[in-house]
Amino acid sequence: MVELINREICPIPFSEDYFIERISFLINEEGFQEGDLIFVFMSDDELLEYNKELLDHDFYTDVITIDQKVGDIVSGEIMLSIDRIKENAQENNVDFENELYRVLFHGVLHLIGYNDKSDEEIMVMRERENFYLSLLSF
Repeated sequence: MVELINREICPIPFSEDYFIERISFLINEEGFQEGDLIFVFMSDDELLEYNKELLDHDFYTDVITIDQKVGDIVSGEIMLSIDRIKENAQENNVDFENELYRVLFHGVLHLIGYNDKSDEEIMVMRERENFYLSLLSF
């Protein structure tokens, strides 16, 4: 089950059905099964508080994942800052919707087990994000 929670006063610029279909495809393509996934859209300040509380990080971020995967069933919570995603889109000269999907895919890939600590891990993560972005039709 996929649940979307929008705590930001900002319309989510995509079809929920299409989004759920894309997330399910990603999970299946990676060889896993879909469990319970919650996506929470919030402001920079809200996500900063979670970053401090959960990770002891005192800086803004675009996404935090809480992994609850059991075996090959991908479950968890993905918290996203709409403010940070908007800023990233401007800095990278891409549409907001494109950057939003990139961050959403990034969060799910973390739940699957991809990391982005080393240069090599970042390269693999970007390749997977770009692969799934290339399959979208906006």
